[in-house]
Amino acid sequence: MSSPPAATTLDVATVRKEFALLTGERDGHPVTYLDSAASSQRPARVLDAMRSYEETTHANVHRGVYRVAEEATRRFEAARVAAGRFVGAPVPDREVVFTKNATEGINLVAHTWGKRNLGRGDAVVLTEMEHHANVVPWLMLAEERGLELRWIPVDDDGLLVLDDLDRLVDGAKLVGVTAMSNVLGTLNPLAEISAVAHAAGAVVVADGAQSVPHVPTDVTALGCDFLAFSAHKMLGPTGIGVLWGREELLADLPPFLGGGEMILDVRKDGFTPNDIPWRFEAGTPPIVEAIGLHAAVDYLDELGMAAVRAHEIDLTAYALGVLSDRFGDELTIHGPADAVRRGGVISFTHRDIHPHDLSQVLDQYGVCIRAGHHCAKPLMRRLGVTATARASFGPYNDHADVDRLADALAEAARFFA
Repeated sequence: MSSPPAATTLDVATVRKEFALLTGERDGHPVTYLDSAASSQRPARVLDAMRSYEETTHANVHRGVYRVAEEATRRFEAARVAAGRFVGAPVPDREVVFTKNATEGINLVAHTWGKRNLGRGDAVVLTEMEHHANVVPWLMLAEERGLELRWIPVDDDGLLVLDDLDRLVDGAKLVGVTAMSNVLGTLNPLAEISAVAHAAGAVVVADGAQSVPHVPTDVTALGCDFLAFSAHKMLGPTGIGVLWGREELLADLPPFLGGGEMILDVRKDGFTPNDIPWRFEAGTPPIVEAIGLHAAVDYLDELGMAAVRAHEIDLTAYALGVLSDRFGDELTIHGPADAVRRGGVISFTHRDIHPHDLSQVLDQYGVCIRAGHHCAKPLMRRLGVTATARASFGPYNDHADVDRLADALAEAARFFA
């Protein structure tokens, strides 16, 4: 099995050898996978780690005292620490909660911190570019508790309008913000927003589902209080996510779900919850998925997140240039024009072709892109569209993938002409 390069740039040809799907063809065309923002591909070493665990080590964790069970528990908890260190958690063994995905992580905050701290008339500040995962939980809580929701607007360049941030957060108790838009690719100034929010006494919940897989992350530098992300967008398996939270905040929160594992004692008249982070992890956890997450973190560490980011900037800049040069005003590309201000996500609309039609035609040429509202309907309304087509990159993509995207788009335009 090939080893990823340890240099400051990515050898994409070597990286691609780890991803079986990308070495194949569909209908005579190379598979050009450009949907990593929805779910990334998984390298062989992630699949191998999960398979090896299943075949040699699997047992339920935290319960058995026989050696196989103790080793399973050790590996599970090692995955927790690895995930925490990956985002710079000060206390990774206590501040990382395993969830089903980033969506469940944000819901956990809403159902624990939110229900404990938010009441009628309290304000929650969100942005117009949030994924539904960082909108709907607060809408549900607002309906239940009578909260006030305030919105940070998005300008025509796909950037947050922060001129009025002090007023928006004045008196607010929580600010929810995506670190990187899954539609626009915009990288938000999270540290700046967090500083202003904290000065107003608000807690900051960050959606890191798009940023953590692509940008070096340090939760202390970002200044947020909670950060949620998912394994399946960072070369890992589905079924497991991570909620990082500051230790002192997590320690003060009630359990999210009730059942086994999240308790120290149960009586007929009540129960005593477990310590953090296990009080938030009721029942048997996603054990093999945690093993896969650990392997994905190790792989990204070997690639080097600085190298991943540099590669993504280069690839995004190249894609923006190619699409603009070849299609001009036939395509509207949403989001910042500067690749440094965005991640590897490019959403666009064609002047004459619906995004779903584009996606279907591109599939005939082996090009996999997303089409739809991308779970960001408030942003779609702000952009004045019902859907966009979206190409998104991973460390296995290169300039040739962009060229195939452009060629397939040209074929689609000819087909619908």
